[in-house]
Amino acid sequence: MIGSAFMFSLMGLFVKVAGRHLPSQEIVLIRSVVTLFYSYLLLRWQRVSWRGQRTGLLILRGVVGFVSLSCLYFALTRLPLADTLVLQHTSPVFTTLLAALWLKEPIGRHEIAGILLSLLGMVLVARPGFLFGTHTAGLDPLGVAAAMGAAIFSAGAYTIVRELRRTEHPLTIVFYFPLVSTIGSLPMALPTAVWPSPLDWLVVVAGVGLSAQIAQVWMTRGLAEEQAGRAVAMNYLQVVFGALWGLLFFREIPTPLSLLGMGLIFAGTGLVARVRA
Repeated sequence: MIGSAFMFSLMGLFVKVAGRHLPSQEIVLIRSVVTLFYSYLLLRWQRVSWRGQRTGLLILRGVVGFVSLSCLYFALTRLPLADTLVLQHTSPVFTTLLAALWLKEPIGRHEIAGILLSLLGMVLVARPGFLFGTHTAGLDPLGVAAAMGAAIFSAGAYTIVRELRRTEHPLTIVFYFPLVSTIGSLPMALPTAVWPSPLDWLVVVAGVGLSAQIAQVWMTRGLAEEQAGRAVAMNYLQVVFGALWGLLFFREIPTPLSLLGMGLIFAGTGLVARVRA
């Protein structure tokens, strides 16, 4: 899980670097093509059918994942790296809410407390002007909205995956994500497409694509071998690594309010995850 957190933070770093020259949707397209290739190879290697039994729900999982990925990459081009990652890490809160609405899972008082802590943390990280005044430098509202969208749609994708696991092979579920993302990002990326330089190709293909693929594999292994509570705690290292990359490469220094908000989000989502475990 530590290795997974490190690789996911590297993916965020590479997206932020590539986003200086390339539109975020173009980065989504290239990353999706790379991961689609790897996913197809895994299907062939394991001799698993890509079709699945519930095609409609598999496509919906791909659509929701594509929207989440698009929101995340857009947010990374507009917000500090650590702030983007910590806002995106509120997805367990939204997963709990969606599971209660769709899967009819009960919510206890500890989970409600965790949700409220996380929501307060989000406010402190975002620092909206209508609450903190114009004298306090808040984050870009559009970037914050995108990061929150990434968290919400990520929660939706996870909830759908929990339903799909009853009938579908894990590799089939994984395959539909880059498949739909490739199809969805192509018409959105072409109108503003910029031909990448050799360095951009290296950053996006080797950096974003490869780091994302390695992170997914290591995360899957980590979740299978670690207790859920410890796995969630280790995954928060992604934000720590992200803060380090932001400081070293972009001179991004978190404000005291951001640090307090991050702590509340860690506590809230950790509480929700432990109860769910």
